[in-house]
Amino acid sequence: MTSHMTTAVQPVSGDVRSACALASGACSGRDPGGGFAPLTDRFGRRHTYLRISLTDRCNLRCRYCMPAEGIPYRPRAELLSFEEITRVVRLGARMGIRKLRLTGGEPTMRAELPELVATLSAIEGLDSIGLTTNGLMLERLAVPMRGAGLTHLNVSLDTLRPERFERMTRRPGLQRVLAGIEAGLAAGFEAIKLNTVVIAGENDDELEAFAKLAIERPLHVRFIEYMPFRGNGWSAAHMLPSGELLARLRRRWPLQPSGEDGPHAVVRSYRAPGFAGSIGFISSMTEHFCDGCNRIRLTADGAVKSCLFQAAEVSLRDAMRSGADDAELALLMHRALSGKWARHPSAEQLVDGQGRAMTQIGG
Repeated sequence: MTSHMTTAVQPVSGDVRSACALASGACSGRDPGGGFAPLTDRFGRRHTYLRISLTDRCNLRCRYCMPAEGIPYRPRAELLSFEEITRVVRLGARMGIRKLRLTGGEPTMRAELPELVATLSAIEGLDSIGLTTNGLMLERLAVPMRGAGLTHLNVSLDTLRPERFERMTRRPGLQRVLAGIEAGLAAGFEAIKLNTVVIAGENDDELEAFAKLAIERPLHVRFIEYMPFRGNGWSAAHMLPSGELLARLRRRWPLQPSGEDGPHAVVRSYRAPGFAGSIGFISSMTEHFCDGCNRIRLTADGAVKSCLFQAAEVSLRDAMRSGADDAELALLMHRALSGKWARHPSAEQLVDGQGRAMTQIGG
């Protein structure tokens, strides 16, 4: 599917207003009561979850996320400032955003991250603020971020073997990540989620080792299907369907649905007797969950993306720096949703269709 949206936009024009009308029926970006119209797409999905990338930089080079040669990082001046991020979040909260997640790249590479969390947590209307991190800097940051108001913590970890960690991430650091997870538990994050991308022939022999973590600790281990992004070497032969992973684990444990997943959940969660945590499966490629999608994304350089896999985007950064007011920004956010897919194409169709590497979008 193609879209008329481009990365650079000017503050609201006639066609932007038309796009907004198609998307939400609210040409002014406001609802009849004078507030801002909820972020609803043409399929009736209301978007209450904003994922914000803080940087495209990362201190790892995970093979499924970043090309081996790396990426050209954006100059610091092209990234959103904390003040600009805060402005977008305040506006988003007025449009129905209730949940935030801070991502990257590696978000802990942004200096003064606890200060940003404290500022965002004070915004009226938000219910939760989460962080997705590779965990390398978590041992130092867990306590200050918890104190600042961070409510949820996800740690990306694809192997429990030091030599394999270095091969998969192209950097050392497994023990630092494990120490960071322990620091997160000690800081009071009650249910830390571990995100594990499973790649056939690479780390799928560690399924049981990861599952055991959920027996012993209040950790929610989530196995993620390998997804195609620019330069990450995806092939169907390397992707293991979640159904197969569940079947493997059920040979060892009587896993049953936990009943904890909400209508917008991307994960199917399971437990077995004696588990302190849970096992989950994110089946983005084989069993899409697009019907319940309530997510909208903001890249580190200020582009709104309506779908992780959709190349179309609209720049809020350019609009803010050109003097746009909040009503104009609201229109642009509606515009970004106007062309959102009903569902993303198959993995094979996505291989050549993504304009950015994963680290440039935000996890």
